[in-house]
Amino acid sequence: MAARIAGHRRRTTVADTPSFTSRSWQQPSEHQRQGMATDVVLDVGWGRLVFGQTFADLRGIVDALRAEETGRRDICIYPRDPHVLVGLAPDELFIDPSYTYRLDLHRYRPRHELIRGVFVRTVTSLAEMGQVNDIYARNAMVTGDPGTMWANHRTRTFTYLVAEDRRTGAIVGTVTGVDHVLAFDDPEGGASLWCLAVHAQDAPPGTGEALVRVLAERYVGRGRSYLDLSVLHDNAGAIALYRKLGFQRTPAVCVKRKNPINTPLFAARPPGLAEVNPYARIIAEEALQRGVRVEVTDPEWGEMRLSLGGRTVLTRESLSEFTTAVALSRCDDKRVTRRIMERAGVRVPRGAVVRDGELDDGRRLLDQCGEVVVKPARGEQGRGITVGVTSPEALERAVRLALQFCPDVLVEELVPGDDLRVVVIDHEVVAAAVRRPAEVVGDGRTPVTRLVEATSRRRERATGGESRIPLDDTTAEVVAESGYDMDDVPPAGEHVRVRRTANLHTGGTIEDVTDRLHPAIAQAAVRASRAIGIPVTGLDFLVPDVGGPEHVFIEANERPGLANHEPQPTVERFVDLLFPETRRRSGPQA
Repeated sequence: MAARIAGHRRRTTVADTPSFTSRSWQQPSEHQRQGMATDVVLDVGWGRLVFGQTFADLRGIVDALRAEETGRRDICIYPRDPHVLVGLAPDELFIDPSYTYRLDLHRYRPRHELIRGVFVRTVTSLAEMGQVNDIYARNAMVTGDPGTMWANHRTRTFTYLVAEDRRTGAIVGTVTGVDHVLAFDDPEGGASLWCLAVHAQDAPPGTGEALVRVLAERYVGRGRSYLDLSVLHDNAGAIALYRKLGFQRTPAVCVKRKNPINTPLFAARPPGLAEVNPYARIIAEEALQRGVRVEVTDPEWGEMRLSLGGRTVLTRESLSEFTTAVALSRCDDKRVTRRIMERAGVRVPRGAVVRDGELDDGRRLLDQCGEVVVKPARGEQGRGITVGVTSPEALERAVRLALQFCPDVLVEELVPGDDLRVVVIDHEVVAAAVRRPAEVVGDGRTPVTRLVEATSRRRERATGGESRIPLDDTTAEVVAESGYDMDDVPPAGEHVRVRRTANLHTGGTIEDVTDRLHPAIAQAAVRASRAIGIPVTGLDFLVPDVGGPEHVFIEANERPGLANHEPQPTVERFVDLLFPETRRRSGPQA
């Protein structure tokens, strides 16, 4: 059933107190329903909005929600007697654990000062709908069909806004509005807000507020009476923002269908899940959606026990019992990894081992190459690594640093190129991404130190505290190489690199390049995973061009962060490996 879309413009005069959407148990009277479209269902691309107040019979809402397509999330808003509605199909429906907040647009007051750093505007092309989807994916939201979203946007019923970073021009946030008057001649003159999302890593402070304000002011200009939204009960940050802007709770609720996407909303959450890091939590969420029992055995360690039927698998993030101790040790010692790769025919950089502080082999390699990398033979997360060593004195300093983490040190030829991470699961390439060292973007007002602090805070928020940019001597040295002191103020738009390595734990960023990966690199990655004998691994290469065949292997990680590679299905393939019987089949489902 499709809603009638009104093509005319009008200002709607309504009572100060909305008559029925704020009282979800009360059926609209015949007088209230006069002129209003009936059985209204709007396709918004990621699912459908079912406007419960337009249905005279609750069974009609049940039928509408039963028509939900696989992979979509339908939402019934303003249902009359929601407990009765759910009681009609208790195995299929549930009341969403969200709050409905309402902004009285007659009382809305604009912000006096401009929110710096962000510009909010209307979406202007179908391609930008793809960028909107990218932001949805980064926020673990259901993505939509760009064609449907663009067709909606070309009517005045829907409003799609995006936020641009004024420094870079990149789209870093989005919000959607639905005009109830144009959708179904709503006698209350309402509107609703959906899908507020920002790029947690790149969005300037205040981006979410700017998006909400611009949408509200659009509807003020149309003479609408209120703006409603639904927000999860435990989303404290969003609720604080809405209250700040003047939104108030209203008793209206949403009803949804019990589908795999909604499982976290109606299935009991295991104790300790909120305490695990994002790399473990994303695996737990995928497992729960498939009916796999999750027990958090050590939240700080990210360790969980996943059970299905009579079978149990112990995991620590993407490391599981499927990875043998031998495979783990092969990844742990970079010297062993190099030997395995050489035997498998995968190119590695020239290297030398420093033992007991004896630097002769390292100096000879430095003389031959001119520039080297120094790293502990065993270690992770970029600790103790020095990139770009060009002198004997620097070599000695770098070796001393590496010795703090491991008694054996590896010196390798510095090969120019992009830092490429390839994730291989069950000996198939699932994702590839270029990792870049942390950098800050000048705004013409803020010194480098404060830019680093602000960027680091955004990285911490985006990764649950897993990534931050250190303010140490290395950062100061890299900034100096760019021609700045830490107290200097870079011009607006100027990119200043602040770290040498692209490690995500020290603030590095990541760009998905799976679709551009050359087959020769993909084949080398699979060959490497088979040589190590490891079912899940993140393989690091240096490549001059992702789309070309040239590559040099650097190291293998036995516990790659799967959360870093959305929207690629790394988590799905990991759970497929552990519990193949839960693998989602393509095509129509019953």
